[in-house]
Amino acid sequence: MSTTPATVQFSEDQAEAWDAVAEALEAAGVDIVEGTVMPEGGAPSVLSVIGKAGSGKTLLLANLYKALEEAGIEIVSGDFEGRKRKERRTLAILAPTNKAASVLRSRGVPATTIHRILYTPVYDPEYERIAEWLAGQGERPKPDLLGDMGLTEEVLDRAKAFYDLHKSIPGALASAGLRGSDFIQGWKRREDPLDIGFVDEASMLDERQFDDLREIFPTLVLFGDPAQLAPVNQSGEMCFERLPAASKHVLHRIHRQADDNPILDLAHALADDSLTFEAFERMIETAAARDPRVVWAERVESDLMARSPVLVWRNATRIRLIQAFRAAHGAPADALLPGEPLICDGIELPLKHRKKRIDLEARGLIKGAQVIYLGPGKKPGFSRLHVMGAEEPRLSAASIIKIELPDEEEPFIPYAARMGAAFLHGAAVTIHKAQGSQWPDVQVFAPDIYAAYRAGRTEAGIPLWKRLAYVAITRAETRLLWVVRARLARPSAPLSIDDLPKGGATLTLEREEEG
Repeated sequence: MSTTPATVQFSEDQAEAWDAVAEALEAAGVDIVEGTVMPEGGAPSVLSVIGKAGSGKTLLLANLYKALEEAGIEIVSGDFEGRKRKERRTLAILAPTNKAASVLRSRGVPATTIHRILYTPVYDPEYERIAEWLAGQGERPKPDLLGDMGLTEEVLDRAKAFYDLHKSIPGALASAGLRGSDFIQGWKRREDPLDIGFVDEASMLDERQFDDLREIFPTLVLFGDPAQLAPVNQSGEMCFERLPAASKHVLHRIHRQADDNPILDLAHALADDSLTFEAFERMIETAAARDPRVVWAERVESDLMARSPVLVWRNATRIRLIQAFRAAHGAPADALLPGEPLICDGIELPLKHRKKRIDLEARGLIKGAQVIYLGPGKKPGFSRLHVMGAEEPRLSAASIIKIELPDEEEPFIPYAARMGAAFLHGAAVTIHKAQGSQWPDVQVFAPDIYAAYRAGRTEAGIPLWKRLAYVAITRAETRLLWVVRARLARPSAPLSIDDLPKGGATLTLEREEEG
């Protein structure tokens, strides 16, 4: 007998996956059918729900989250955790990147990044009282305490209104005029395990992340797409592929919009073993002739590159496109213009500065994060940045910005602190790095896909060009531009930051210049 909610029309394979997850949750003491919760128990379990784009993974995840919330399960966001309670049961919904987490949040699912769960903030005790009250775990701070902290009742009301709307403690405190350094003393590696974990975009998990998550969550459910590209260090294999057959639940049926989806049609056509690159391009041309959501493009649109990078296979192509973009905008060789896109390439800090590394990563500056340059910071080597997809996106941090040049081994570095977050230009990115992200409009550089086709390489038994094309195409939310020539259209307007949200305070990671 199916336990699926009567208000949702699930396909047969979705219903089977729902029942499997419900059974695992019941074994762990949470009955989402009856809405009852018992103390944590049962043996640890890991299961996966896998399917290609459009198979309904996100719909299933969202409805499981709603059922758990209705049963009284608390959501762990990663930005604040109150006092431990013996009877407390929790759910954390995770994604590997800020962008992937923001895609879920845009659909009403309160997701956070894996980094924000692995590392937890340490609050100043006085501000922790305010955080507990905002989260419904404590009493409203008394006026005398607020006076000592330089806050007013009106400011506290503003913070509460923000939290009720956005469910973000740092955001609420920032709306009260506080900086992160006022209320967060540092970050620490999580020591205590959590409870239930849902992980979206699980194809991006590497072995170390998977082991960390199994250590933290007794009940872990992975949602992933087996047709995507595996992490580069795992020989084409994804972590969920090694689970026992009984723990893997596959969604076969593809759910399309009422007016059909030509982008998904193209993506799923790649499953045909006999399909050649030339035949696939003819399919794209035919789709473009009848539907504006697919574009057969004779050149790259530079206007789109500022917020939606061109997706390529080869690094040499990426570097040439970035240089063409900067030249088209008249960017100087020795500086960045406000509005230029960047990609975080990791944190360049010695091991002894572990705390500073955690601080930067917790603010969203993890490898692969998309960032928009806003301008220089107040200190040498600092940059003001907007982290795309982050809940508190604006910050100022010590930066090492590298501009790669064609046929040059060493990049040019216009800005460099002694240590901090490293960045590459983001006007074009490799398809591997684009996984987990989505943009309304996506440009795919077809000559690179053709180069992969001519190379004849395979990954896990599938032609590499098909995996690359599948991942690139499914990054498009509403419009796919298949770029067939190495040409660049001139920009229609100068670079700007006027399109970025202006709300919230800018967090300054001042300590990054020390040491």
